[in-house]
Amino acid sequence: MELAAIDGIELAYELRGSGEPVVLIHWGVSARWAEPLVAQPILAERYRLLRYHRVGFGASSTLAGPISMAEHAAHCRLLMRRLGMERAHVVGHSSSALIALQLALDAPHAVQSLALMDAARPAPATETQAAFLREVAAAAISRYRAGDVAAAADTWARGVFGPGYRAPLDRGLPGLFEEILSCADTFFSQELPAVQQWSFAETDAHLITQPVLAVLGENSGRTFRERRDLLLAWLPRVEPVDLPGATHLLHIERPHEVAEALSSFFARHAFEASS
Repeated sequence: MELAAIDGIELAYELRGSGEPVVLIHWGVSARWAEPLVAQPILAERYRLLRYHRVGFGASSTLAGPISMAEHAAHCRLLMRRLGMERAHVVGHSSSALIALQLALDAPHAVQSLALMDAARPAPATETQAAFLREVAAAAISRYRAGDVAAAADTWARGVFGPGYRAPLDRGLPGLFEEILSCADTFFSQELPAVQQWSFAETDAHLITQPVLAVLGENSGRTFRERRDLLLAWLPRVEPVDLPGATHLLHIERPHEVAEALSSFFARHAFEASS
């Protein structure tokens, strides 16, 4: 990967392919998130794909102290401009879906379309969401603060991906769990607080006029279904897609199906069609 110096930090990035730009923003537990997608010919042969390591992850710079989703979105925009991408299709998954939404709010001219996969928020005030906070988030944070990083990561992964997550994770991205452990400090000290502090209301959603693809894994937890339902109710131009047989691991379990859905969506909302 190459390094770009922006706003006092360095971001590692990779460009692949040609065509309309697509920015793949990785989730909060691994910088390798996009690997299964950039390997899919239906994307790599039709689009100019940008994947990068967010600050605090992989080969990019680290930061001391908190960082917000708005700052992550600003870094993404600066990297796009550095690479000559004035506008792009933007893809986010889980916590990175929030960065994609924030980018669409802060720099609407830079976003041609949004693809949001199992978004981490907004969270409706339901017992399902409250139980997730108690039984998954709080339990994982407690184990992390006690110094048991492996138990903290496993608690989080079981609660988010499902109890049988290791087999599909190891098949789809070998060695990823070890990277999750190496990113644990960033995840628990920066990513989770940023997710919890991020604010996105119905009035914000109404400002997003770009087409949005809202992807949900058929076997993803109820928390993600409730959040997707909220986005479907709030966003002006949103298309739902359900991925059969998939958990929150989505493109790691079903990379070809996800790539097909993304490619079809980008083609329906191509740059030429909007000009």
